[in-house]
Amino acid sequence: MTATDSPLLDIAATGFPILQPGHGAIASTTYVPATPGNTLWGRLPCEADSPCAVVQPGSVVTVDTISHEGVLEDQGRNPREFFARYGVSGAHVLDDAQQIADSGMPHDFDDDGPHLVTGPIAVAGARPGDLLAVTVLGLTPRVPYGMVSARHGFGALPGEMPSLPGPVITFATAHADRHGAWGRMAVDRTDASRGSLRFPLRPFLGVMGVAVPGSERPHSVPPGRHGGNIDVSLLGEGSTLFLPVQVDDALVYFGDPHFAQGDGEVALTAFEASLRATVKLEVVPGGAALRPGHGRVAPFAETDDYLVPIGLDEDLDKAMRDCVRCALDLLVTDYGIDRHLAMAYLSAAGDFAVSQVVDGVKGIHGKIRKSDFREVDPPR
Repeated sequence: MTATDSPLLDIAATGFPILQPGHGAIASTTYVPATPGNTLWGRLPCEADSPCAVVQPGSVVTVDTISHEGVLEDQGRNPREFFARYGVSGAHVLDDAQQIADSGMPHDFDDDGPHLVTGPIAVAGARPGDLLAVTVLGLTPRVPYGMVSARHGFGALPGEMPSLPGPVITFATAHADRHGAWGRMAVDRTDASRGSLRFPLRPFLGVMGVAVPGSERPHSVPPGRHGGNIDVSLLGEGSTLFLPVQVDDALVYFGDPHFAQGDGEVALTAFEASLRATVKLEVVPGGAALRPGHGRVAPFAETDDYLVPIGLDEDLDKAMRDCVRCALDLLVTDYGIDRHLAMAYLSAAGDFAVSQVVDGVKGIHGKIRKSDFREVDPPR
């Protein structure tokens, strides 16, 4: 069976409804839809961009995000036609994705990034030197399907994979039942009757960031001090990402929604599919001067169980070193641990993983168990 003669996807059977713009549960009073006017394509906001919403610190905001899969030029820039090849009816394609594709929004496939980014949102009173704390309260699939794509010259094995001509697209579906939420992809690209691979869903936003100074919008692919395309799969519901504020009012934005991603993201993308995100936006005044330190305040994160240091660099070895430095800074600041003892602890009990190797600037993130410090008195 080929993609072009796939049977229609039974949306009701997946357990996930279609969340068109403005429909379904919206968990906050501030809702930012992904309209063409609220969206950038392939570039990230800068200081010169006007916000599409203004909120006070501590506000909860619901944001619609759109996956770029099915919208990109090498896929036809027509999501209804593209997803029809995989058995998705036009009524089950997101209206806002089609509106963006049809809008004439400028996008240079060769020079811009692929990502659709919703925002920016101004957090009133945030200033450079502060930290913006973005806590992910909820992530809801807007559709029960998405893609993993591989393109020539990209991914962990450029020149080797993909070995087929053209972009290689793998269609995947999302399901929810009494056993939880899980994804599925056919084990054979040409014969779905051979069965399927099944894996857990772990939704998160690959892009969360703040605007950079000046009037030039950065490319959406490489992450940096501003955050952006960090692609750390731990940043799901319950996580908090700390971003050093670069410009007045922070100008935060969201995009690159994932249903699942393995550490490394080796193909080029992971399970890319649209999400509705509800986040809390808090300001830590002067927080950038406190953590992580060393004159290179960079993004870091926290979950219920872990501190999550992050290291970013084009050189994976340097990214690892940055991540270890960030981990040391967090342990010294949060727990008052001597730096040499912290290094010994990290070697014995800290876990470090490759976040992604596909975004030019590569990422390493760590997991430091908070429970290991339950007997440590906090610094006074």
